[in-house]
Amino acid sequence: MKPLVEIYDTTLRDGAQAEGINFSAQDKLRIAEKLDAFGVHYIEGGWPGSNPKDMEFFQQAARRKWKHAQIAAFSMTRRKGVAVENDELMRLILEAKTPVVTIVGKTWLLHVTEVLRAKPEENLGMIGDTIRYLKDHGKKVVYDAEHSFDGFADEPEYALATWQAAEKAGADCIVLCDTNGGRLPREIAAATALAKSKLNCPVGIHTHNDCGFGVANAIAAVEAGAMQVQGTINGFGERTGNCNLISVIPTLQLKMGLNAVPKASLPKLKELSEFVNEVANVRHDVRAPWVGQTAFAHKGGMHVHAIERVARSYEHVNPESVGNFRRVLVSDMSGRTNILLKARELGYQLSTDAPETRAITDQVKELEARGYEYEAAEGSLALLIGRTMKRCEPSFTVETYHVSMRRDKKESICEATVRVRVGDEIAHTVAEGDGPVNALDGALRRALVKFFPSLKGIELTDYKVRIINGATGTAAKTRVLITSSNGKREWGTVGVSENIIEASLEALVDSMEYALLKK
Repeated sequence: MKPLVEIYDTTLRDGAQAEGINFSAQDKLRIAEKLDAFGVHYIEGGWPGSNPKDMEFFQQAARRKWKHAQIAAFSMTRRKGVAVENDELMRLILEAKTPVVTIVGKTWLLHVTEVLRAKPEENLGMIGDTIRYLKDHGKKVVYDAEHSFDGFADEPEYALATWQAAEKAGADCIVLCDTNGGRLPREIAAATALAKSKLNCPVGIHTHNDCGFGVANAIAAVEAGAMQVQGTINGFGERTGNCNLISVIPTLQLKMGLNAVPKASLPKLKELSEFVNEVANVRHDVRAPWVGQTAFAHKGGMHVHAIERVARSYEHVNPESVGNFRRVLVSDMSGRTNILLKARELGYQLSTDAPETRAITDQVKELEARGYEYEAAEGSLALLIGRTMKRCEPSFTVETYHVSMRRDKKESICEATVRVRVGDEIAHTVAEGDGPVNALDGALRRALVKFFPSLKGIELTDYKVRIINGATGTAAKTRVLITSSNGKREWGTVGVSENIIEASLEALVDSMEYALLKK
């Protein structure tokens, strides 16, 4: 059996402390259910008593059956000068009815004397009393040793004494915390190795990402003997965030040969990452390691040529192993191999020596020199390839259009008129919108759905404008990138013109044409 490294997720507590992240109790339950199905070992639900949402979560969680995970509640050691049985925090933590309790306590003597204003011996008593009390009430206790590495660097003997006090009181796991996120991997490894050699109970690691080492420090700790990793999905957390479990989990399993989650869960990693982002209302990071849209995207002709022959020559793992997929990008840096693979991905068969291959390659390079960009515009690229191969003809033609804006004392109104031809039939429609592009989009859709009802379900989900040559001022060429969706998949289209309305219409027309091509 491969060694087991426990995954302790604190997205619902530590992750929720990130700026801009706000989970409702229902959000927390949805994420917890997803994490449980994925196979993490612990899910920390929050801090009982800190807010009504956390108490509601614990009440709901107590009524559910969990397949893999144990639910944990978070709190701190008893307060200075208060007997543990009289401490309100202990009452609240027991009311949460979780099988696991995680208690944070002070390791750094600076915090003990200057922040807590307690004597060193009293802090040791607070740690021991709290853990014994919770163990006496049948709880599994994880002890989070706050500022472990800062404390160890300043006063190693006292830091060790706090860990030993937790172990003596019955802690099931002692987790070393890089609370300030400022330590280097070698420092993490050294302190973890010493703790491992001095303690008999399992040692864990909890890192923050203030120097960008959150994942690296967690891996360094595991290599030094840590058997539990605490972190959050997508690295959510205070300041710059926590250790990102989306990076840690595949690293443990695919790079280090350790067990972290069920093998069948790993291909659902990208899905998990995107699910939590959606609940948190955060845009997906396209450059996220392992699960980002660009994680296995290949652009340079030499790279693409190599992966066609031996995929692992430019890929560190199989993309499907974490639920991702390979993408071949087409740009002015592309060679023929890029075009061949992209055409195949889009459903077209080309050969290296086919005249269409050279024609498409040359056309892409020429258009990108004029400002077009096809990396994020696979819809426009598919139409370009299909038309060059004479495999698709335009489904409709925009014969004329007009966009106007007027304002009175109360409001401004944008209006667009579009005349569309489909075969021998004409549709002439008008629509108002929040801006000229929105109005134009509405008029175009209104005209087309008369002929193509399937377009009713198409939505414009993103709209980006880039000035290509700003030196020419207001006469500069504009690139418009549009992302559209039918609710199941997304695609991008591009338009370029000195006139932003013209560029927008070009991208809108391509979006509709691609939707009809792939219906």
